[in-house]
Amino acid sequence: MRILVVEDDPDLARQLKAALAGASYAVDVAGDGEEGHFLGDTEPYDAVVLDLGLPVLDGVSVLKRWRRDGRTMPVLILTARDRWSEKVAGFDAGADDYVTKPFQMEEVLARIRALIRRASGHASAELECGALRIDSASGRVTVDGVQVKLTAQEFRLLDYLMHHKGKIVSRTELTEHIYEQDFDRESNTIEVFVGRLRKKLGANYIATVRGLGYRLAPPDEQD
Repeated sequence: MRILVVEDDPDLARQLKAALAGASYAVDVAGDGEEGHFLGDTEPYDAVVLDLGLPVLDGVSVLKRWRRDGRTMPVLILTARDRWSEKVAGFDAGADDYVTKPFQMEEVLARIRALIRRASGHASAELECGALRIDSASGRVTVDGVQVKLTAQEFRLLDYLMHHKGKIVSRTELTEHIYEQDFDRESNTIEVFVGRLRKKLGANYIATVRGLGYRLAPPDEQD
């Protein structure tokens, strides 16, 4: 999953990126509203953390432009604790949730997980595909109750496929959602990671749909 953080405080932006990356998200950071608007308007993010008090272009204006242009990714806004009017303006502009400053990083992570789950139609933090289970809160992956250890990139790819279980996901879509903006997108690492996941999870969970991409489904539901 890929997250955009739009925050002008360099220290807070670094903390947010480190926490989100530590939770196996791919993270891009913008330091002002104009850059944030451009990235959110041109890149396919699974969620956005958006500060409202931004230079160049304020957060509410950024959010209004995204929604006006049909950008539907879930947005978590950051507001000052005593500025209740900012929360109202953020929700009216199209925000999905908010956190007040100062905040606990675990709360941000929990709210991001919840927003991503809801956007993909899932209610629980534990996603299932036959005997395969992934807990997005703890990062624990099991098959038949046995824990499977994955690298951060392997987890990121599996997490995206699990959120889109049963659907065909193209290589391009996977690349756009599991890597940061500056990743070399001509690389063949998607195929490499899919191969590693098949070895660790069992070969029948991820099917290759020729010419289209990959499909995650229980082995007894694969064509």
